[in-house]
Parts: sequence; structure tokens; C-alpha cells
Amino acid sequence: MNDVLEDLRQTVESAAERLRLMTEAESAERLRAEKWSPKEIVGHLIDSAANNHQRFVRAQFQDDLVFTGYEQEQWVASQHYREESWPLLIELWRTYNLHLAHLVSHIPTDKLTRRHQEHSLHKIAWQLVDEREPATLEYLIRDYVGHLKHHLRQIFDED
Repeated sequence: MNDVLEDLRQTVESAAERLRLMTEAESAERLRAEKWSPKEIVGHLIDSAANNHQRFVRAQFQDDLVFTGYEQEQWVASQHYREESWPLLIELWRTYNLHLAHLVSHIPTDKLTRRHQEHSLHKIAWQLVDEREPATLEYLIRDYVGHLKHHLRQIFDED
């Protein structure tokens, strides 16, 4: 798990530096028609951090990995991220993810690796897990980092 935590920390710090180089106007500009702007993508990543924060905590105290999803498009639209301060969004996203790295670093290994037959990762994960296959909290955390990096590649046009 240390590899994923170090990857998360390095990715967040490096991306935050690159994001700070974008102007307020550039950050609000849609990358493509019908796509989110960098502000909206970072806002979505904040929403993802908030939803996964509670999943990472709850998973330690429940017998399954069953979590509700959320309406991503509606969350982004309702929060008007394109009108939010770009430096504030970057810092909120950065510090939230550094907190998640701290949280995950204190989850006992047995909780990370416990195989749960009952889960919702066939619905809510970025890279879905077959509902007939067991899933672990470690998988959910690794999937979270993969999702974050996917969206950063979109912002930096590396996809």
C-alpha cells in the first residue's frame, strides 16, 4: 500500500504545481464541447475525494463494501465550479487528498486486504469489479488513485 500512498502524494503535489500555472480564464475554459473545464474536473475530483473519504472510513467498520454512488454531473453542475476561485479549488483538492493519504496510511493491513463477497464495486468503481468476485478496500483505494490520475491526464491533455 505504501507504493500507492507515495504515488498519490507525488501525483497530487506535482499536479498542484502544474495546475497553479493555469490562469483563472484557462481553468474555466471547456476542454472540448460538452466536456468539463479544468475547474469542473478538479471539482469532480473534490467530490470524488469527499465520497471516497467516507467509504474509506466506513469500510473499516462494516462487513461489506456496499456504498451508494452519486450523480457526478449534477454534483458538478450544482456547485458551479467554473465560478469558484481556481487557487482555492486547487488547494482544497490538494489538501483533501493529502488527508486521504494520511487516513489510508493508518488503515490496518487486515482491513485493507479483507475480501468482501458483498460489494457495490460493480457499480461505483472506476474500473468495475464483477459482482460475483470478491473485492477489497485496497482495490477501492487503488481504483480511486487511478481515477484521479485519469482525470489529471485529461486536464493536461495527456490522454
